[in-house]
Amino acid sequence: MPTPALTIEIDRQHHLPIYLQICERFRTAIAAGHLRPGDRVPALRSLATQLNTARGTVELAYTILVDEGYLQMRGAAGTVVSPSLPASVMHSSRAQEVQGAHGSRGTKDAGTPETPRGQSAPRPLPIAVAMSGAPRPLQPGMPALDAFPGKVWNKLVSYRARSGGREMFAYPDPAGYRPLREHIATYLGLSRGVTCVPEQVFVTGGYRATLELVLRSLARPNDSVWFEDPGYLLARGFLAETGVQLVPVPVDSEGIDVERGTLLDAQARFALVTPSHQSPLGHTLSLARRVALLEWAEKASSWIVEDDYDSEFRYLGRPLPALKSLDRRDRVIYCGTFSKVMFPGLRLAYAVVPERAVERVGRVAHSMNAGSPTLLQAAVSDFIEQGHFARHLKRMRALYSERRMLIVHALEESFGERLIVELPPGGIQFAVQFAEGPDGPVDDIAVAGRAREAGLAVLPLSIWYANSRVGRTPRGLVMGFANIADAEDAGRLARTLRACLDI
Repeated sequence: MPTPALTIEIDRQHHLPIYLQICERFRTAIAAGHLRPGDRVPALRSLATQLNTARGTVELAYTILVDEGYLQMRGAAGTVVSPSLPASVMHSSRAQEVQGAHGSRGTKDAGTPETPRGQSAPRPLPIAVAMSGAPRPLQPGMPALDAFPGKVWNKLVSYRARSGGREMFAYPDPAGYRPLREHIATYLGLSRGVTCVPEQVFVTGGYRATLELVLRSLARPNDSVWFEDPGYLLARGFLAETGVQLVPVPVDSEGIDVERGTLLDAQARFALVTPSHQSPLGHTLSLARRVALLEWAEKASSWIVEDDYDSEFRYLGRPLPALKSLDRRDRVIYCGTFSKVMFPGLRLAYAVVPERAVERVGRVAHSMNAGSPTLLQAAVSDFIEQGHFARHLKRMRALYSERRMLIVHALEESFGERLIVELPPGGIQFAVQFAEGPDGPVDDIAVAGRAREAGLAVLPLSIWYANSRVGRTPRGLVMGFANIADAEDAGRLARTLRACLDI
């Protein structure tokens, strides 16, 4: 189809970078119906000339829109609006926009579900052991401790301890240190497309503390929760302890299966998802599924808890915008952490709460007296303000890209066809699957146990599944790679792991 008449204007005084403004203009044009599936969009050079900006800036914007599913590149045929774009993305009224940003919503019936949920009781897991104490090789979720700028961090903490005044030693604000909340709000707006104000940001003592705050604030007795299957083990264990009813929803290459979740429990109160880097499989939630999930939450008056635990690390293109960036109905609670981008011993995470829930969550945070140490929050605030955070992220993206390929090559050399390795586009861990041997499926729990005895911290993939089925649950391992030192180290670890397979 011919290129439609499209005028894009950018504001060079705006705090958003030009490439993000371009992205937003295209999303708006598509939502308003000015651009339709199959329409050709302006060529890179043409749009760059029109906007008087560098071609690379436009190319970056187009790359992001392609990754998000809005555009499709067809080589010499040009770039078009994706023909497979969900119909619900193609229209929105001004009234809906205003209502989505500020309006109130009704609440669903608080009655208990009519039928019991079929869920497997959590099995005893080695996850708590594998994730605590001194870090070990191939430990999932562990950032590169050898590459963290420890000297800079120590100076910042020391400075705050010496000159921070009595505020550093008093009881902390349960909602978080105000300057840090401001920096988080700014950072999320620029890097993740999440528009929020500091009052919506709550600093917590880790993801578990975030979930506790959310559930205490918004959950009701016997609420049901969609949970990805497979899904994050520590979260599943914690949720099982709280008394909510877990509804395991299958995950495929497009992320959580929203249609299946609706069939299992259309009125679930929450959905816990990892859209940018599904834990543990690494898939990215497709645009169609994102839209479907948001529509379900709006229809059911439910909450989506978005765990964006390591989205900063993406090796194919730029990090994708968060699911929260598409939220027009204020149904998404965005959760992030400093454990993966700095170090886990910091025990600092945060949540961006919808405006309608700020007062309620704030009240519960104060009743829990849940504040994290002001000294560490202030040091993180300085770390961000002085530019160390951005520089560290840039270095780690390059470093992790190299280190993950080192371990992949080493695994392929050691295991050959016995191991199936499909790398996700991002993250600091990945899952591999065992090819079925002559004696049937590999016992990945036994392999992981032997690996643990050998000093490695890999986890069996099968235990991440809540609904295990004999002969159908994938068998494999979940492993981290951020602390691989070099090719020799990668080879040694791969050989050690290979020796655990056939014992």
